Amino acid sequence: MTRSSVQGEDTQEGAADASERAQAVRGDGDNGVGDTEGSTESTTEDSSEDSSEDGTGGRPEGEAEGPRPRRRRRVLRWTAVVLAVVLAGTAGAGYLYYEHLNDNIKQDALNLGDSKVAAPTPNAAGQTPLNILVIGSDARDSEENQQLGGARETFGSTPLADVQMLVHLSADRSNMSVVSMPRDTLLEIPKCTDPDDGEVYPASEGRVMTNQSLGHGGPGCTVATWQELTGIHIDHFVMVDFAGVVSMADAVGGVPVCVDANIHSRDAGGHGSGLKLEKGTHPVKGEQALQWLRTRYGFEDGSDLARAKAQHMYLNSMVRVLRENATLSSPNKLRRLAEEATEALTVDPGLDSVKKLYDLSNELRRVKPERITMTTMPNRYVGARVEPTEDAEQLFRLVREDIALDGRDAKKKPDPEPEPPADPAAPDGEIAVQVRNGTRTDELGTAPGRANTVSGLLVERGFTKAVADPSVLPSEDRTVIRYPSADLEGDARRVAKSLGIPASSVKRSTDVSGVTLVVGADWREGTAYRAPESDDSTPESAEALNGADDSACMHVNPAFTWS
Repeated sequence: MTRSSVQGEDTQEGAADASERAQAVRGDGDNGVGDTEGSTESTTEDSSEDSSEDGTGGRPEGEAEGPRPRRRRRVLRWTAVVLAVVLAGTAGAGYLYYEHLNDNIKQDALNLGDSKVAAPTPNAAGQTPLNILVIGSDARDSEENQQLGGARETFGSTPLADVQMLVHLSADRSNMSVVSMPRDTLLEIPKCTDPDDGEVYPASEGRVMTNQSLGHGGPGCTVATWQELTGIHIDHFVMVDFAGVVSMADAVGGVPVCVDANIHSRDAGGHGSGLKLEKGTHPVKGEQALQWLRTRYGFEDGSDLARAKAQHMYLNSMVRVLRENATLSSPNKLRRLAEEATEALTVDPGLDSVKKLYDLSNELRRVKPERITMTTMPNRYVGARVEPTEDAEQLFRLVREDIALDGRDAKKKPDPEPEPPADPAAPDGEIAVQVRNGTRTDELGTAPGRANTVSGLLVERGFTKAVADPSVLPSEDRTVIRYPSADLEGDARRVAKSLGIPASSVKRSTDVSGVTLVVGADWREGTAYRAPESDDSTPESAEALNGADDSACMHVNPAFTWS
């Protein structure tokens, strides 16, 4: 892994600011989804949780759970900073081309997993979407990071990916979607291999917290984890640590934020970011910006999910500020922003220069704020953690298919009929078909007897070699017919046509050895298949926020208000 130590002349100013503001930065809370925000005094107890392999606070999986210690101090969300960097690049490209800025940027491999997701097919104009994973690391591997990160005993510890946001830029560059994944999301981390030293990190045994992926070889394992979960091809990643954020917040001159009541983020036990604002809209920068991005105590239900909403509001507001001010008024401020930003960045080789970041900023700035949609991955609690819901898969599908989350895409034309297969179908009675029951969902059990019912239906229609396969019980949202090789495509299409299953549901796959029909959750009863209408709407549970919405205001918990 390349690790550059070249610094720009303005970095020392940022380090001084970081030291002054270290008191403003705290870490995780004791409920498993947020940070403990308070003074910078550290205790062993504060740093005990999330240091274990399974994210259960140091306890091996299966051991009895005692009183849950408070988590060690954690970082704020950095996504606003990253997009500020690339957007600000368009404002002062001349300053960004200093050669030493390139040397500041660190790089790492894009994907450390074994399996890859194919890049999307270009649209009719030859355009493809762009997916960038933004990662916020809690690494405490420098003096500045340690000052901002708290707990001395965590210096040099394995970093966690406490911020994960996927930025999706549409193929036609008309819209942008952002999907946040809560750091406490339970999922399986795939096997990852560090390309520098060949160390292999085995796949997780069962589900663990997603933020642990960064410790399995680097950001490329976080990319691999996202691709495994979502099926979304990721083109780039940008990872940011503590050090650059303080002075960057000042460099943009303040970001307007809103609260619906007076707020003071501090409870009787001293927990809280210290944020104190009057009701209404106020520009925040420096220490207050840090406090806003870190605040959990005082916003809504006090969860990490509420904090993510506040960060979305901040990011949208920052984008508007940067667009409204085409250039920063002071060249020194712009240079300082560039210095601090490049010092804080780790990127994949596809973004390893200021020129490449500048080109990316040109792509991003083509999207107007009203076509930017911020979302959080739909989830539900599992104890103190969360897991994706069915709505999450709907959100991932929209991103995979490049469907705008704001619902303003032109109505899609029906899929054209595919070309006839090169090898025509055999007579119906000679086509062997295996039928499997894939009707199980996360909320509903397997509908009994569906494989027998559908295989019997095929036999009645002349497919006398159709049989039910009760040994495999997959889970499919939609009924699908798979075939392993080109010579069986015609047979699979013939089976689909006989049941009224659309040709788009016939797919080639090496996971099957012959024509295989999987009855999906969309056909849990009856003998007549009706293809469900495509629902391309963004789930309400994703809590979408439009980038142009300058009226958004955080709800203050009455327990944290003042008069």
